[in-house]
Amino acid sequence: MRRATSVLTAPEYSVRVVACSDDHRGWSAAEPVETFGLVLARRGYFRLVNGGVEQAVDVTQGYTQIPGLDQRFAHPSGGDVCTFVSVGATLWHEIVGDRPTSTTVRVDGVAELAHRLLLRTPHDAADPAERLVRTVTAAARTSASDDGGAARTPAARASRARLVVHAREAVLDDAPASHDLVSLARALKVSPGHLSRSFVTETGVSLTRFRNRVRVSRVLARLEAGDDDLAAIAGDLGFADQAHLTRTVRVTLGTTPARLRSAFADRNA
Repeated sequence: MRRATSVLTAPEYSVRVVACSDDHRGWSAAEPVETFGLVLARRGYFRLVNGGVEQAVDVTQGYTQIPGLDQRFAHPSGGDVCTFVSVGATLWHEIVGDRPTSTTVRVDGVAELAHRLLLRTPHDAADPAERLVRTVTAAARTSASDDGGAARTPAARASRARLVVHAREAVLDDAPASHDLVSLARALKVSPGHLSRSFVTETGVSLTRFRNRVRVSRVLARLEAGDDDLAAIAGDLGFADQAHLTRTVRVTLGTTPARLRSAFADRNA
């Protein structure tokens, strides 16, 4: 079941938050895409076939919507919350340009922060169009390549993609085995080297960087919710200490948790 909440509505774009409570591992019926847009996860994860390309969707990876494609969905985790940004064709091309756009979008820390600020627009004095453009631009900048990597056969590429999906989901579920490469490789019954190479090929980042990216997303969620105890956040999310949290956030977002905490506090006031 899906429940949609409108956040922004304008003649050339709309933003809505969609909560999905479906709990099935099988694929849904094909759904045609009718508008250009961008879908970014806020919580949970699911699987998607978008124009024949299978991918995982979570806080680190979203997808574009291109008219004429068909989409199918599977929800192995039982529920998720996403932001659907629908954009008119003229505005989409003005923002993205005419270059081919991948259906897969790698959502780095900058893109996630833009996404979170976009959703806060009804509650502050920011220009909604500017927030929307920043979000779409940040996501388009990180669009993934569709070259398929160096696997020799379609079957090998599919096997590698499934392996990486399972690895991503283990990290997102905070499975104990996901805390280091060797333990995760053993749990997935592959060599650490194969898992490491496959992960970089499929995602463009190392497993460690992906794990830290997920942690930073959870830091943002805690700060946005008003949690101001950085030491407690660091301990809860698996950082060695508060200094480790600060370094990781600075590398990912270019700013510090303390500054983010102040920014979110100002907007909550």
